[in-house]
Amino acid sequence: MSTDEGAARGRGDGTRVTPAATVPAEPESPDPESARESTAPESTDAESTESEPAESEPVAPEWAEPEGTAAAVVDADGTIAGWTQGAQRLLGYEPEEVLGRPFADLLAPTGAPQLCHRRGHRLEGELRISRLAARDGAPRWLAAFDPHPDARRRLASERLALLSEASTRIGTTLDVMQTGQELADFAVPRLADYVTVDLVDSVFLGEEPLARLGRDAGRVPVFRRAGVASIHEGIPESLWDRGEPVFVPPASPFTTVLTTGRSFLEPMLRRSLGTWLRCDPQRTRVIRTTDMHTVMMVPIKARGVVLGIAVFVRTDNPAPFEQDDLVLAEELVDRAALSLDNAHRYTREHIAALALQRNLLPPRLSGGPALEVSSRYLPADLDHGVGGDWYDVIALPGDRVALVVGDVVGHGIQAAAAMGRLRTALRTLADQDLPPVELLTRLDRTVGRLTQEDADTPGATVSGVGATCLYIVYDPAGRLVDIAGAGHPPPVVVSPAGRATVTEIPSGVPIGLGLGHFESVRIAIPDGSLIALYTDGLVEFPTEDIESGICRLAAALAHPALPLEELCDRAVAARRTPSPSDDATLLLARTGPTGTH
Repeated sequence: MSTDEGAARGRGDGTRVTPAATVPAEPESPDPESARESTAPESTDAESTESEPAESEPVAPEWAEPEGTAAAVVDADGTIAGWTQGAQRLLGYEPEEVLGRPFADLLAPTGAPQLCHRRGHRLEGELRISRLAARDGAPRWLAAFDPHPDARRRLASERLALLSEASTRIGTTLDVMQTGQELADFAVPRLADYVTVDLVDSVFLGEEPLARLGRDAGRVPVFRRAGVASIHEGIPESLWDRGEPVFVPPASPFTTVLTTGRSFLEPMLRRSLGTWLRCDPQRTRVIRTTDMHTVMMVPIKARGVVLGIAVFVRTDNPAPFEQDDLVLAEELVDRAALSLDNAHRYTREHIAALALQRNLLPPRLSGGPALEVSSRYLPADLDHGVGGDWYDVIALPGDRVALVVGDVVGHGIQAAAAMGRLRTALRTLADQDLPPVELLTRLDRTVGRLTQEDADTPGATVSGVGATCLYIVYDPAGRLVDIAGAGHPPPVVVSPAGRATVTEIPSGVPIGLGLGHFESVRIAIPDGSLIALYTDGLVEFPTEDIESGICRLAAALAHPALPLEELCDRAVAARRTPSPSDDATLLLARTGPTGTH
């Protein structure tokens, strides 16, 4: 190795250096931006309030920097005079952090061909020193570092493992809020010290999200915080809690990301304190007090639409974000975007099904002069969707009243639509004043006929309708109750003294099977008695049998003197599940002398 090469290396530790051909010197008036990476959009202000450090000297334009390598220009005294984009990506140093420093500071003290990364770890590879032909005669060298393929494969393997773990940790539910929080939790502290996930408000409402942020509307849409995580207790970096609307400055990188659909990377955040943050004093204050120094903003997109934006920030970690970090952040966000899109589409269907079902249920209930009635409908959680529960109160001749509760098998819009058809068919049959057994038999035939008609319709989606049903007729003249069931849980009857009993009835078979075998029972009850009809979602839980749930419901209702609304609340409170997997219906009726209600 020549003396000049030894001077360039600046140390005698035996580090292996591979000679290379002399490279011509750079032009006298190079473009100072050629040796810097520019991944951020242009500033929205003409000037910055902070002075920029001196730019690095570019390497020779004739020398093409291979992908994944690092190169630096070294002066005769061994100090770094030029720093390339590849060096910045590979080693993590900004040009202003290394210009004027001895190149030897980057070499590991092991004697092996290793360079020190800004984060502290070492990269192994091959270091090549090439003499540059300078026009002023001053000797300069080009130091090029090529990491070993094993190191590249190891980094790629670590990234794949991280993304594989992300696929199991992000998107575990169909809840947009939960998915947003899972993305934030996973990225902290693996990639960033502080992460926020803000979604367009329409995503929460199940409406259509943005195709892209346009400027013709003259306003920025409402964003809401779905996820936030920090390495600091209490999350001092966040101005908004989860679920709260988030202020988006009109002229800022946020709107640039949403307008262009491209990510934003600002390795040195403090450079922008005099630009777009001038109109956002709250964010400026938090950035300074929490020492935020580097930021990435990534749009959350799926199927060509913008769902929101994810922001990654470092505070305690001194390393600025690099292009590799941005690539990793984009891959994480892409995975989360698929889950968020699925959750958004499911939310939209859930809201539509819930609206359909509520419109199909009776808007008002009246038991006439014979009964006082009240009801509750409780939808399932978002993961399981709207079911096919329904209830009805039908006036019959002679002041008699029919009480109905049913449950269509399945969830979603199809279950709600099937419930509507079934309720309409049952009301039509009830108007014929049929006995309970005959009514359920004809209802079973009607459902079978409707299913066959759907099967004979070209292009129609055919799904067999299965449902349970409980049909009760109360006759105030004789205080008699006729009960018939089709695979449905039995009613609970509470006496005026507060004694609750579960009426034993033949279970029957569900509607829609075509078997048509039903039986009924008749009981007599005194005035002031309470009759409770319900669906299994109110009493059935994964951790216990349905009989225990029915007994708990009976105990909650064993206070017949209380107002029906309060009894409904007590029954709902006895439901032992914070996230129900099935919807639930409760219909209460209190008997009394004719004319008292």
